[in-house]
Amino acid sequence: MAQPRKLKIALVGKPNAGKSSLFNRLTGLNQKIGNFPGITVDKRVGFCQLNETTSAEIIDLPGIYSLYPRTLDEKIVVDVLTDKKGENYPDLVAVIADATNLKNCLLLLTQLMDLGHPVILALNMMDLAAKSGLGLDIKKLASQLDVPVVMINARQGLGVEDFKKQLLKVGHASDKKVFQPESGVVAALDEIRKHFGLATEYEAFQYLQQPDNLPFLKPEDRTYLREVAIRHQFFPHKYQGAETIHRYGFIQSVLDAVIIKSARQDWKGVSNGIDRVLTHRVWGYLIFFTVLFLIFQSVFALAQIPMDAIDRGFAGLSTYLSKRLPEGPLFELFHSGIVPGIGGIIIFIPQIAILFAFIAILEESGYMSRVVFLMDKVMRTVGMSGRSVVPLMSGLACAIPAIMATRTIDNWKDRLITIFVTPLMSCSARLPVFTILVALIVPHRQVLGLISLQGVALMGLYVIGFVMALLSALLMKAIVKSTERSYLIMEMPTYRMPKWSNVGLTILEKTKTFVLQAGKIIIAISIILWVLASYGPKEVMEQARQVVKEQTKDLNLSENEFENRVAAYKLEHSYAGTIGKAMEPAIRPLGFDWKIGIALVTSFAAREVFVSTIATIYSLGSNDDSATIKDRMKDEINPETGGPRYTPAVGFSLLVFYLFAMQCMSTLAVVYRETKGWKWPLLQLAYMTVLAYTSALIVYQVLS
Repeated sequence: MAQPRKLKIALVGKPNAGKSSLFNRLTGLNQKIGNFPGITVDKRVGFCQLNETTSAEIIDLPGIYSLYPRTLDEKIVVDVLTDKKGENYPDLVAVIADATNLKNCLLLLTQLMDLGHPVILALNMMDLAAKSGLGLDIKKLASQLDVPVVMINARQGLGVEDFKKQLLKVGHASDKKVFQPESGVVAALDEIRKHFGLATEYEAFQYLQQPDNLPFLKPEDRTYLREVAIRHQFFPHKYQGAETIHRYGFIQSVLDAVIIKSARQDWKGVSNGIDRVLTHRVWGYLIFFTVLFLIFQSVFALAQIPMDAIDRGFAGLSTYLSKRLPEGPLFELFHSGIVPGIGGIIIFIPQIAILFAFIAILEESGYMSRVVFLMDKVMRTVGMSGRSVVPLMSGLACAIPAIMATRTIDNWKDRLITIFVTPLMSCSARLPVFTILVALIVPHRQVLGLISLQGVALMGLYVIGFVMALLSALLMKAIVKSTERSYLIMEMPTYRMPKWSNVGLTILEKTKTFVLQAGKIIIAISIILWVLASYGPKEVMEQARQVVKEQTKDLNLSENEFENRVAAYKLEHSYAGTIGKAMEPAIRPLGFDWKIGIALVTSFAAREVFVSTIATIYSLGSNDDSATIKDRMKDEINPETGGPRYTPAVGFSLLVFYLFAMQCMSTLAVVYRETKGWKWPLLQLAYMTVLAYTSALIVYQVLS
């Protein structure tokens, strides 16, 4: 019986070549997202069974054009592909190439061949190549390169099984060597090969060419390499340029030999025609904001029924548990703390899923690249670039991966400004806060029978956040000085019908991450909060019934009303109430009371915790277990006015505060890691806190 074996396979290629589609085809749901060791860059790893005895660990690396990186994402790829002792070093590399633009994809392939990697070339988008009229001799291409070549259509799954079979056959590196060192550098390369024990001249050339981009090298190794460069009068840019020219000469000779029929010049006519509208300097912006408007209308319209069902379900569960579970602190914690807390996040799954669905569709269709191009001019006026659009749009999901995504920006000033303002984009963790408050203070009414006022209000919050991000970037542009210039160079992918399986995987992955990450925090905070809100100074808590009895002796209260008064008194005098009361003077000018104050503190762990905190606090202050989260918030009374606590003034003040306040502790931590110091995260925290407090104060005072 054959021994089982496991391969480590890296998927590489330029952006928009189809790596992610192939990765999803190979791994399906058997994938996970993590970080590269010590680095906050996404690492997508999946697992695939190639045959009965061989499994594969598939690593989906960020997009890259060559082994000469400009961005931090690209540096990670170079590190993985050059560090033979690294845990992510692959057994073989699959280069995913866009068959319609083969010349730009083969540069990286030839470099990997010279490094000595076993390589397979997957020609993706063969359907588009056929549509363009391109004809290739695949066998001749494989012979010219001495690597296996497979035709695939990753989106439709065509050729994937053949690709898996070919992976099993790749046993050695190509014998074709493209790299031809110039005579002036041969001696230096021989010296480096002997010193480090390297297998190929091109490995030595990479060590000499870019020692600072190879993080696995020790400081003394870099010092040695610099000394070699000086001794042999080696100038990196000169030799890199000569190498690139030589490689493209080789690539052109290969293409001349294998192209049977060239692609028609007009094959992208339809796509170009659409671009003339979608990237128009007037219509492009109108269409983009119309798309956003429809998205936020849908977030409310499509999610309302499932959200109401979930809300009622958790209220019913809490009632059921209160009747079935025996009395005692542990069971009270469960039905009055944990269940309402978890319900406060589960209720928003429909809206989160809908938002991610639309974002995935925009990316899958190719429209997101047009948004990057369209917004480049706007971004540059405020100190950023078109590449900043992707992190800012990613900020609609979560600021943490969005800030990590700034690693694709090669200009430090552009990147720093983007990091600084990204938290002003309204992330999905803010969405639960926004939607619950908007539902409370904005009428559930349709204008013209189609436009939801609540949807308009929700979009307004996102637009205000984006505008404030631009204004903040403009301020940062004046503060941060840099002479470095950046340019946006990108390829526009052809418009495609979204691959619904990819959209589904994105929704599942993002929603799962949202729920699990938030769930851990919510359960922990719910337990802590329940303890703080259920216990207080022993003497005060024991006298609660007597004090309330004295206060209400002239009132004809029912037993249920009396018990509610006792529960409210205990909550107010609990440890949580004491903390809230201590901070109340600072937040009272904003229209907030001590209960909201507790939620402000707990939600710094994660913004969505606000709703679960409010649900827990209000469930402890009431004996009505059947009430939903919305019911509890509607019924909350302001003791000073006798009216509802959540008036439009309070609601909009709270919305504005959450719109501008720093998102969470994790965001601060990732800004610290990305900027390598506390200067910028602390400035960011101070600026956003002052902005949030001042804006909320103005809103409340004006609307009161």
